[in-house]
Amino acid sequence: MADYYELLDVDRSASADEIKRSYRRLARQLHPDANPDDPAAEARFKEVALAYETLSDPQRRQQYDMYGEAGPQGGSPFGGGFGDIFDMFFNGQSPFGGQQGPSGPPPGENLEAAVEISLEDAIVGTTADVQVRTAVTCEDCSGTGSEGGSAPSTCPDCNGAGQVRRVRQSILGQMVTAGPCGRCSGFGSVVSDQCSTCGGDGRLIEERTYPVQIPAGVDSGATLRVGGRGAVGVRRGAAGDLYVRIRVAVDPLFERQADDLIYRLHLPITQVALGARVILDTFDGEQELDIEPGTQTGSVKRFRGLGVPHLQGRGRGDLLVQLIVDTPTDLTDEESALLARFAELRGHDITPPEHGLLSKLRGAFK
Repeated sequence: MADYYELLDVDRSASADEIKRSYRRLARQLHPDANPDDPAAEARFKEVALAYETLSDPQRRQQYDMYGEAGPQGGSPFGGGFGDIFDMFFNGQSPFGGQQGPSGPPPGENLEAAVEISLEDAIVGTTADVQVRTAVTCEDCSGTGSEGGSAPSTCPDCNGAGQVRRVRQSILGQMVTAGPCGRCSGFGSVVSDQCSTCGGDGRLIEERTYPVQIPAGVDSGATLRVGGRGAVGVRRGAAGDLYVRIRVAVDPLFERQADDLIYRLHLPITQVALGARVILDTFDGEQELDIEPGTQTGSVKRFRGLGVPHLQGRGRGDLLVQLIVDTPTDLTDEESALLARFAELRGHDITPPEHGLLSKLRGAFK
């Protein structure tokens, strides 16, 4: 296998965040779902995942930097490898934190999906059905990969360990290396009679719909993790996780600003001039709003606690009602006369534009 740093396309001095960002980028590019007809991409995906698993752990990264992929298993001047010493004094367990033994079936892949909800659902919370194409357990073999569901047999090459150790001589003595068993691919068991339905994988690709609980207060861009709803692993491997990206649809009446809601209420000039009581239809039911006489356009009325719930705490934002005065454009002759009388009483000049300043200027040059 290539150098782990080269696989992740980072320098050996890369920070943990740089390694994580590079891994996520490569995982999206190489994921089997994005490359269904490219076996090489799937193999590269597994290599990148293994490299990230090692380099994302500070202790394992230190071991890799010191000893490489094989780990601290170099030769010993006493004639045996370090692996032999660990077997004698630590029952096969490495004091560096690793442990020899069967790795078992690998876990399944994590999945990603997106769901759109309404603003009301984001305020009160909801349950959304999320559809994904995923790997599910083969019912014909119960996930074992064997015809009829019989248990796989122990691999004769590694005796169920999932890895084989090789000893070679060097000038320093015996060198012991360990790697995945080629016969069982690290499973520790082999299937002699493969299931005809799933071909020995123990899983099938199907469309599934899962209900996902969406908490109140969620906003666009949030990602929810649903444990165990990803793809199941090969031959009863643990299921991955499902990551659901949230998008909140635009509401025709309310605008969201953080955890506050903005509602623009249009009122006729008569109501703001004389005062009125109006009824608002909010997400919390009908609310009364008193308009004081002489209210100006742009005024804001606040309803505390009627906004969006705080996702990371208690309480809610506020509902802000912005008042906008509408100027009438379809006056009848009677309404025009009444407004003209009102203007006369207020001392307002309402001379139409065609008889205003331009007309006086024209008269001056006659």
